Amino acid sequence: MRCLVIEDDVKTAQYISKGLKQAGHTAHTCTDGVDGLHHAVNEIWDIIILDRMLPGDVDGLNIAGTLRGVGKKTPVLILSALNSVDERVRGLRGGGDDYLSKPFAFSELLARIEGLVRRNEAATETDLLHVADLVLDRSSLRATRKGQLISLQPREFRLLEYLMRHAGQVVTRTMLLESVWDCHFDPQTNVIDVQISRLRSKVDKSFHPALIHTVRGAGYMIGTND
Repeated sequence: MRCLVIEDDVKTAQYISKGLKQAGHTAHTCTDGVDGLHHAVNEIWDIIILDRMLPGDVDGLNIAGTLRGVGKKTPVLILSALNSVDERVRGLRGGGDDYLSKPFAFSELLARIEGLVRRNEAATETDLLHVADLVLDRSSLRATRKGQLISLQPREFRLLEYLMRHAGQVVTRTMLLESVWDCHFDPQTNVIDVQISRLRSKVDKSFHPALIHTVRGAGYMIGTND
């Protein structure tokens, strides 16, 4: 899982981040609301762990509300020392998917975020993915464009599936390494470039318009680029 931790208490942020990494996940930490909001809105995350009370004008409820306002459905787990029923209800109605009071045990935090991610994946699961005239069928492991079958190797299929699940969004090398190659460090090779090139030759070479785009200095995106 790609986890965003927005928590102004440095020790708590480090405690959560360390535990997530030990559990095999990746974690990026923000210690203020402005930075946290920027990363939450502009990047792709499997889960956001969000402190309710943050310094400055942007607090946890501002972030959760903004996310929902722009259509982001990323699961949000709110952390807070405010543990009254009224505060928990306010947090959940403000955009949170779950609410965990401080202090907390990391084992419970991990179980809750894993549960949120599973439910989110189940809610968005679909066998057919569409981008323009490109169709990927997860049930039959087939991809077609303009009705023509595209022969893909297993890794190419996983790469295309990930891109299509995030159509219209920039996908970074790190995200591809973690999600398609299950690699949590950059091996400093051109493996991604090679696979993208092979995928382009199959998906775009004989068709118009091109769907797989390189976003210079950022990563890749699939879409019509209108």
